[in-house]
Amino acid sequence: MSHDDFEIEPVKGLPEKPPEGETILWQGKPNWWALSKESLNLYWVAGYFVFLAVWRFVAVSDLMPFGEAVWASVPFLILGAITCAILIAIAWTQAYYTVYTVTNRRVAMRIGAALNVTLNLPYTQIKNANLDLRKAGTGTIAFDLLGDTRISYLVCWPHVRPWKISPTQPALRCINDAEKIAAMISEAAQARVSIPRVERTPVAPAAVAAE
Repeated sequence: MSHDDFEIEPVKGLPEKPPEGETILWQGKPNWWALSKESLNLYWVAGYFVFLAVWRFVAVSDLMPFGEAVWASVPFLILGAITCAILIAIAWTQAYYTVYTVTNRRVAMRIGAALNVTLNLPYTQIKNANLDLRKAGTGTIAFDLLGDTRISYLVCWPHVRPWKISPTQPALRCINDAEKIAAMISEAAQARVSIPRVERTPVAPAAVAAE
């Protein structure tokens, strides 16, 4: 029997239906391949094990025949392949269970595979948005929040701005068409912030004349 942990969501990626007047502009998730390279440093890890294999070959090449020296370095390549496969699996899982949502009022992030968390970031609480655009068109949009809002770096990783721990900046990580989405967020945020807020002032009760 199939089972979907998010089948109770009234709207995909959101814990509840958007209130009246809120419109979903875009939904997406990280590009898992870009996430494995940028967040999990896949190329650096692969290069490290290749370096170990080459170092092992050079170290034993003077002590044994060429063929045996090659076989002596192979275990490092096998271990590196296994490690890289695990990193790719982690990136794919993180991307699969993530849903980023942009509306005309907020940015919502349903993140986490084992521990599911939904972050709601109203435009009125966002001070700045920073775009880190890559050559392939993917990019990361990180949000600098106003006030005393505090977010755990470890809980939200990898959906955060890298190495920005205090304060942590939540981020739409490694998304496709990042430049287009950043422009969309900018327009929606400007429109939302420019709407005047009308608050009702309580009226003090009239004084009762003394008898």
